[in-house]
Amino acid sequence: MNFPLLDSFLTMLWFFLWVMWLFLLFRVVLDIFRDDDLSGAAKAAWLIFILVLPFLGVLVYLIVRGSSMGARAVAEAHARQEAIDDYIRTTAAGGTGPADELSRLAALRADGTLNEQEFQQAKAKLLA
Repeated sequence: MNFPLLDSFLTMLWFFLWVMWLFLLFRVVLDIFRDDDLSGAAKAAWLIFILVLPFLGVLVYLIVRGSSMGARAVAEAHARQEAIDDYIRTTAAGGTGPADELSRLAALRADGTLNEQEFQQAKAKLLA
Protein backbone atom coordinates (compact mmCIF):
# COMPACT_ATOMS: atom_id res chain seq x y z
CA MET A 1 0.00 0.00 0.00
CA ASN A 2 1.09 3.53 -0.71
CA PHE A 3 0.44 6.32 1.83
CA PRO A 4 1.58 9.64 0.35
CA LEU A 5 0.46 11.65 3.38
CA LEU A 6 2.48 9.42 5.71
CA ASP A 7 5.50 9.69 3.41
CA SER A 8 5.31 13.47 3.45
CA PHE A 9 4.93 13.46 7.24
CA LEU A 10 8.03 11.27 7.62
CA THR A 11 9.94 13.50 5.23
CA MET A 12 9.02 16.57 7.29
CA LEU A 13 10.01 14.70 10.47
CA TRP A 14 13.43 13.77 9.08
CA PHE A 15 13.95 17.32 7.83
CA PHE A 16 13.04 18.73 11.26
CA LEU A 17 15.43 16.32 12.97
CA TRP A 18 18.18 17.27 10.52
CA VAL A 19 17.66 20.99 11.24
CA MET A 20 17.69 20.31 14.99
CA TRP A 21 20.92 18.34 14.60
CA LEU A 22 22.59 21.22 12.73
CA PHE A 23 21.39 23.68 15.37
CA LEU A 24 22.83 21.51 18.15
CA LEU A 25 26.10 21.00 16.29
CA PHE A 26 26.60 24.73 15.73
CA ARG A 27 25.62 25.48 19.32
CA VAL A 28 28.25 23.05 20.62
CA VAL A 29 30.95 24.42 18.31
CA LEU A 30 30.16 28.00 19.37
CA ASP A 31 30.23 26.94 23.01
CA ILE A 32 33.67 25.42 22.55
CA PHE A 33 35.03 28.73 21.27
CA ARG A 34 33.10 30.78 23.85
CA ASP A 35 34.53 28.93 26.84
CA ASP A 36 37.40 30.85 28.42
CA ASP A 37 38.28 27.98 30.77
CA LEU A 38 39.45 25.71 27.94
CA SER A 39 42.95 26.08 26.61
CA GLY A 40 43.63 26.29 22.90
CA ALA A 41 44.72 22.64 22.76
CA ALA A 42 41.57 21.50 24.55
CA LYS A 43 39.41 23.53 22.18
CA ALA A 44 41.21 22.00 19.20
CA ALA A 45 40.81 18.48 20.65
CA TRP A 46 37.08 18.93 21.24
CA LEU A 47 36.63 20.39 17.76
CA ILE A 48 38.51 17.54 16.09
CA PHE A 49 36.53 15.00 18.12
CA ILE A 50 33.27 16.60 17.03
CA LEU A 51 34.32 16.84 13.38
CA VAL A 52 35.63 13.27 13.16
CA LEU A 53 32.83 11.58 15.11
CA PRO A 54 30.01 14.13 15.08
CA PHE A 55 27.22 12.17 16.77
CA LEU A 56 29.43 10.65 19.45
CA GLY A 57 31.41 13.88 19.88
CA VAL A 58 28.34 16.03 20.46
CA LEU A 59 26.84 13.44 22.80
CA VAL A 60 30.04 13.22 24.88
CA TYR A 61 30.40 17.01 24.92
CA LEU A 62 26.84 17.43 26.17
CA ILE A 63 27.39 14.84 28.89
CA VAL A 64 30.74 16.23 30.03
CA ARG A 65 30.25 19.99 29.61
CA GLY A 66 26.53 20.42 28.96
CA SER A 67 25.65 21.82 32.36
CA SER A 68 28.06 24.73 31.98
CA MET A 69 26.79 25.56 28.46
CA GLY A 70 23.72 27.21 29.91
CA ALA A 71 25.74 29.17 32.45
CA ARG A 72 28.01 30.55 29.72
CA ALA A 73 25.02 31.49 27.57
CA VAL A 74 23.35 33.29 30.49
CA ALA A 75 26.58 35.14 31.37
CA GLU A 76 26.97 36.29 27.77
CA ALA A 77 23.34 37.42 27.64
CA HIS A 78 23.81 39.43 30.85
CA ALA A 79 26.99 41.02 29.48
CA ARG A 80 25.23 42.01 26.26
CA GLN A 81 22.24 43.41 28.16
CA GLU A 82 24.56 45.42 30.43
CA ALA A 83 26.35 46.84 27.37
CA ILE A 84 23.03 47.81 25.81
CA ASP A 85 21.85 49.42 29.07
CA ASP A 86 25.09 51.42 29.35
CA TYR A 87 24.71 52.60 25.76
CA ILE A 88 21.10 53.64 26.37
CA ARG A 89 22.06 55.51 29.55
CA THR A 90 24.83 57.47 27.83
CA THR A 91 22.68 58.19 24.79
CA ALA A 92 19.68 59.25 26.87
CA ALA A 93 21.89 61.66 28.82
CA GLY A 94 22.42 63.45 25.53
CA GLY A 95 26.13 63.82 26.05
CA THR A 96 25.59 66.73 28.42
CA GLY A 97 28.79 66.44 30.37
CA PRO A 98 30.73 69.39 31.78
CA ALA A 99 32.77 69.79 28.61
CA ASP A 100 29.64 69.97 26.45
CA GLU A 101 28.05 72.51 28.76
CA LEU A 102 31.22 74.59 28.77
CA SER A 103 31.39 74.64 24.98
CA ARG A 104 27.71 75.62 24.86
CA LEU A 105 28.42 78.49 27.26
CA ALA A 106 31.40 79.57 25.15
CA ALA A 107 29.18 79.61 22.07
CA LEU A 108 26.61 81.75 23.91
CA ARG A 109 29.38 84.18 24.93
CA ALA A 110 30.66 84.31 21.35
CA ASP A 111 27.10 85.05 20.14
CA GLY A 112 26.84 87.91 22.57
CA THR A 113 23.97 86.29 24.46
CA LEU A 114 26.13 86.14 27.58
CA ASN A 115 28.55 88.85 28.66
CA GLU A 116 31.90 88.00 30.22
CA GLN A 117 30.64 88.28 33.82
CA GLU A 118 27.65 85.98 33.17
CA PHE A 119 29.93 83.52 31.38
CA GLN A 120 32.37 83.43 34.32
CA GLN A 121 29.52 82.92 36.82
CA ALA A 122 28.01 80.08 34.79
CA LYS A 123 31.44 78.53 34.31
CA ALA A 124 32.18 78.70 38.05
CA LYS A 125 28.79 77.17 38.85
CA LEU A 126 29.38 74.40 36.30
CA LEU A 127 32.86 73.55 37.54
CA ALA A 128 31.90 73.66 41.22
